[in-house]
Amino acid sequence: MSNQLQPNPRSAQPVSHHVAIQKIQRRQRIVFWCLMLCILAMGLLLAVERHRERQRIEALAEQMPIDAPTAVAETVTLDLANDQDGTIHPETRQIALPQAVNARARALIDHLLAEYALPGSAHSLPPGSAVAEVFLLPLPVMGYVSDSSSSATNTAGYRATTPVPPDDPSALQPQHPGGELAVIDLRSSWVNQHPSGVEVESLTLRSILGTLHRNLPQIEQVRFLVDGQARETLAGHADLLRTYPVRDATSPTGGEEPKPANP
Repeated sequence: MSNQLQPNPRSAQPVSHHVAIQKIQRRQRIVFWCLMLCILAMGLLLAVERHRERQRIEALAEQMPIDAPTAVAETVTLDLANDQDGTIHPETRQIALPQAVNARARALIDHLLAEYALPGSAHSLPPGSAVAEVFLLPLPVMGYVSDSSSSATNTAGYRATTPVPPDDPSALQPQHPGGELAVIDLRSSWVNQHPSGVEVESLTLRSILGTLHRNLPQIEQVRFLVDGQARETLAGHADLLRTYPVRDATSPTGGEEPKPANP
């Protein structure tokens, strides 16, 4: 009778062994799913970081001017503006430029504006590609004439342009044989971020004009477009509807500020 109440150790052993196997399998499943979650999290993190790095590289590529890969670096002069005292001073740089004149003009402006996007710039401007294209037209340009009326002329000598018949001899004329008009097409994404103010806008335009004057003397006049369209002002003040003569921005006549656009 007492022998019947005692548990059989042989029958208990398979039960405990089965429980131990179930515990091991459960731990293995937990470890497996933890590893799977870690793998998925790492994959997601790598995808996010890859996307961020691609955006960073694209932003840098957009901000930096593209030099011709086979071009040799040459000495150029950039007319750099200073917001503290409202002056412009020339500085030389070693830059590789393409051969075509319009591509050289675009590269010069890109390098100039890229300097202003650097930290600590004396004339801080937004980063990013500013120039979509530069078009060159041989002078005289028929169809427009410099308006000599006092209301259209400012102290810097900049004159508004008005339409004239195509055969009118008073249309925009070159100062020297081979003179050209440069039409600079700016990107609205850059223009819309430009700081607003009479002086800061004037310094930007004078800096561009002076840089072109020092490096590309065949460019005598400049017109500005924004996304291929005429725009009244750069950021609310400097007139973009005028034809600007290209001149030394550090000289007394070239250093005067362009007159703001008429309200």
